[in-house]
Amino acid sequence: MSDESTSKDHFFEQLGRLSDAMIEAHGKDFTMGALVLAARFIAEGKPVGRRPAGGTQP
Repeated sequence: MSDESTSKDHFFEQLGRLSDAMIEAHGKDFTMGALVLAARFIAEGKPVGRRPAGGTQP
């Protein structure tokens, strides 16, 4: 397995754990909505996460 494949697998496992935690805390509808919204932001080139305090927006 290449380094890139290993890295992608690692991120996919992290995403799975995060999704499971979100489902447990807030349910499937919230989790799916949040992931779809994140994908939309990525597609539009918008920042997905919150910016640190005092940071500037592009």
